[in-house]
Amino acid sequence: MSDTPGQNPGPEDPQEPQNPFKGTPFEGLFGPGPFPGGLPGMPAGVPDLSHLLGQIQSLMQPYDGPLNWDVALDNARKTAAATPDPSPTQKQKDAVADAVRLADHWLEETTTFPSGVINATAWSKAEWIVETAPVWKQLVEPVAESSVNSLSGALPPEMAAMAGPMAGFLGKAVGALLANQTGSGLGALAGEVLSLGEIGIPLGAPGRAALLPANIAPFAEGLGIAEDDVLLYLALREAAHQRLYAGVPWLRDHLIGAVRDYAAGVEINLEAIQERVEEQMRGVDLNNPESLQNLLENGMFELPKSAKQQAALERLEIALALVEGWVDEVVALATAERMPAAAKLQEAVRRRRAAGGPAEQVFANLVGLELRPRRLRDAATLWGSLRTRQGIEARDGVWMAPELLPTSADLDDPLGFREGAERPAALDEADFDAELRKLLDGGGASGDTPDAE
Repeated sequence: MSDTPGQNPGPEDPQEPQNPFKGTPFEGLFGPGPFPGGLPGMPAGVPDLSHLLGQIQSLMQPYDGPLNWDVALDNARKTAAATPDPSPTQKQKDAVADAVRLADHWLEETTTFPSGVINATAWSKAEWIVETAPVWKQLVEPVAESSVNSLSGALPPEMAAMAGPMAGFLGKAVGALLANQTGSGLGALAGEVLSLGEIGIPLGAPGRAALLPANIAPFAEGLGIAEDDVLLYLALREAAHQRLYAGVPWLRDHLIGAVRDYAAGVEINLEAIQERVEEQMRGVDLNNPESLQNLLENGMFELPKSAKQQAALERLEIALALVEGWVDEVVALATAERMPAAAKLQEAVRRRRAAGGPAEQVFANLVGLELRPRRLRDAATLWGSLRTRQGIEARDGVWMAPELLPTSADLDDPLGFREGAERPAALDEADFDAELRKLLDGGGASGDTPDAE
């Protein structure tokens, strides 16, 4: 992902001083300011005091909640505005609406889920930031709140007593710093994301589909594929995401719940952090600049994840992989006989993931999650294999309840998922409702259990 305010300079810019707070909430405060190379006329390495004072001033502004969203959204808009962001023309809006309408028609034969699109349009980067902000608040605020509370609770009793009223200021300061980092991440993502559904989590209002022409144009460059085909392929993926989330009502809360579970597991152990720093300092040659640089770049103060966080992240990672794999499968099925360039476009989208695309980077920065591209391919293989053996109805039926979803072990052997299961008999509407009610009540479906694989 492109450089963003608050991030550390990489090895490709050795003149810029390293940030010793990399990987912590304080990274944004001590990041580069308007003068990355230092103040004009001053030696390299002298901090930009105007930037630092501006950050401190933002900490003093009152705000409600664990995160200063005014700072976050303002920073996001400024970051996105660093590159041109023209408002979509009416022609572009009509082209997106027509592409999504055609895509929805193609998907009718590939899934049992009905269309989930109510309206479709084109957005600018700024519109994407504004329209997705409510959902980002649901995703980021639990993590921020747990981080602030955990940091306050990590202070020894004698230190907490001495801090007194300063403890509240510390929480607000950390919230403002997290807001700065969040805004930088969202602004950078707005400069790369191609559609509303690309992240995998439904970021917009139900039924709303959107594509970003300003970002699609650079993505299409060099592919050697007609622009209309690129737009239609992305519209297919967007419409497929809409169908899945409309057809699986519990899925949105399932994913956001995993983020909240991750937040609840935030634990800050000052002794453990001190031990980590001391361990990493052993063997470091203080006279060797490269040795010190490697120490800082490897996240000297990075907080270890708790067992609760690890479990929540695995659940979220698998669920998102299953979502993206299902979208991959139904779009491939819809384009098999209609779009010769679809295979090339599918690989281009997968390469974005493998190279650390926007979804991976933003979740890594804001939530701590890094999607494994291998899981996406395995999930697509699993859904395609199940459809080949048992049909579209059986494939989509797995989404009836979270207990039925494939596990990490299933993704390790995607061709063997439910290999011994017989093809289910067709159910009429009354029988289907009865079986679904059993699943939701925890009783299991006839001839199956929630743990059956």
